Amino acid sequence: MDNQQELSLASRAVFYSPEESTQSISYPIFMSANYQYDGDAYDRVVDGARREVNIYSRCGNPNEYKLDDQMALIAGATDALAVASGMAAVSHTVLGLLRVGDHIVVDLTTYSSTHEFFDHRIQDFGIEVTFVDATDVDAVRAAIRAETKAVYVETIANPTMKVAPLRAIAGIAHERGIVVICDNTFASPIVCRPHEHGVDIVLESATKFIGGHNDAVGGIISINSEILPADWLEQIRWNTLTKLGGALSPFNAWLLLRGIQTLPLRVERMTENAGAFVEWLTANPKVKRVYYPGHPSHPQYEAAREQLDSPGAMLAFSVDTEEQAAQVCKSLKLASFAASLGGVRTVTQLPATMAFLDIPEDERQQMGVTPGMIRVSVGIENINDLIADFAQALGD
Repeated sequence: MDNQQELSLASRAVFYSPEESTQSISYPIFMSANYQYDGDAYDRVVDGARREVNIYSRCGNPNEYKLDDQMALIAGATDALAVASGMAAVSHTVLGLLRVGDHIVVDLTTYSSTHEFFDHRIQDFGIEVTFVDATDVDAVRAAIRAETKAVYVETIANPTMKVAPLRAIAGIAHERGIVVICDNTFASPIVCRPHEHGVDIVLESATKFIGGHNDAVGGIISINSEILPADWLEQIRWNTLTKLGGALSPFNAWLLLRGIQTLPLRVERMTENAGAFVEWLTANPKVKRVYYPGHPSHPQYEAAREQLDSPGAMLAFSVDTEEQAAQVCKSLKLASFAASLGGVRTVTQLPATMAFLDIPEDERQQMGVTPGMIRVSVGIENINDLIADFAQALGD
C-alpha cells in the first residue's frame, strides 16, 4: 500500500508488504551474522551507505529493519530502532543522549531495574539525577535546572499504575528545549501512543505486549521530536548500539514482528478481562486495595481517561500481608507466578520481594510498593475461569 498511515491502527499492525525477492507474506528469517561484500556493496559502504547495505548483524539486519518500520508505524513515530531488551532501550537512549555534567529528572516510581540504573549506574558516568513524583507537574518543573537535558517517565508506572500527565510534562520540558522520554511498556501502542502527547522518545520492552508469547526478548526506541535531529536514531545505532553491543537477533526480531500482527486483538481481550477482574476484586472483602487506571478509585482516573485509549491489561491489588500475598500467588493453578508480563497467559508477581527486592525498603515505601501488593498482567483466558482461580487462591 502507498500510505499505510491512512489505515486504522489494527490494520497497520497486521499489514506489511511482502518481502520483495520472494513475495513471502510472512517475512523470512535472515539468520546470518555476516554478509558478503561484492564490489558494489563495498563501494557503497565506503561512500557512506549504512542501512541500505547489509554489513554485520550487530550493526543491523533485515529482520530488525522490518521490525523498526512496523514499530514506527504503530507508535506514530518518524523512526524506530529495535535493540536486545527493554533495558538496552533504556541504557542506549540515556547513554546516547546525555554526557558528563548533564542532569535528568526521573519519576521515582519506575520499573526496578530502570530505577536502579538511574539511582546507581548512570551516576557513575557523571550524569546527575533528580527523582520526583511525575504526577505532580509542579514537582517536575521545580526539579528542572540549567543542566537538565531530559525528563523520564512511564505511561503507566510499574507497579503502582500511576499515570503521569504526558502533555503537561512535555509542555514544561519543551519550553526549555528538554527532551521527554517515556517508557510505554505497560500500555503498548494499543493503549497509548505517547508521541501523540508530545513525547520525544518512546521506549518499549518488546518482550512484553509486543511479542506477547513469552518467547522473545527485545526492546524498541522510537522518536518523533522537533528537538532532536531527524537522524538521531541512526546516530544511536552507529555511535552507541554498535559500540555497546545491544543488538537484537534476527530470530527475535522475526518473533516480535509476528507478535505485532495480533497485538490489537490480544490487548482488546486482555483489557476486557482486566475490567471484569477489577470489578470482582473491588467487591472481594479480602482485597484491601485495587490499582487500575480504569477504575474510578484510581488517583489519576481522569488523566488516564484523557490519555489512554483503554485502561489496559495491567493492574495490582493488595492483601493484608506479604505472607498472604505469596500464598495467593503460590496457590494459583491457571494463572502463573513469574517475573515478566504482557503475554497471553495471566501472570502474577510480588513486586516488593521480586522485581524490587534489591531496592531498600524505605525507597519501596516512597514508591508505593507495599509488602502485600500483587501485580497482575491479565491474559486472554476465559474470565470466569480466571476469577475462579483467584477465588480459590484467596480462599473464597
